[in-house]
Amino acid sequence: MLYCRCAYAQVVPQEVKDGVLRHLCASGGAFESVADLCEMSARRDPRMREIASGAGPLKIVACHPRAVRWLFHAAGAPLPSGDGNGSSEAAFVNMRALSTEEACAAVEPETLAG
Repeated sequence: MLYCRCAYAQVVPQEVKDGVLRHLCASGGAFESVADLCEMSARRDPRMREIASGAGPLKIVACHPRAVRWLFHAAGAPLPSGDGNGSSEAAFVNMRALSTEEACAAVEPETLAG
């Protein structure tokens, strides 16, 4: 799971970001936190390629799925599309559109499949 702090764009409500981060930390589950995917994409950070090509399902907790897909594409690291060739499509939790409670429910382990 990848959690974006959206530190620079300020498009995700602060209370949602804080609540989801607290929930992830308290859950004891594995996740990676990045300061800002927009900034990483602008710098074409090689870490984005590593994330996109990682094994297993990927859930990204950030903002709008179309924006996140574009950020990875712009960084030269397109996300898996679930094209039937063994790759599984990335799943998204849109903190910009969900309440804290909804976003926290969406990051529960049993929701990782989709």
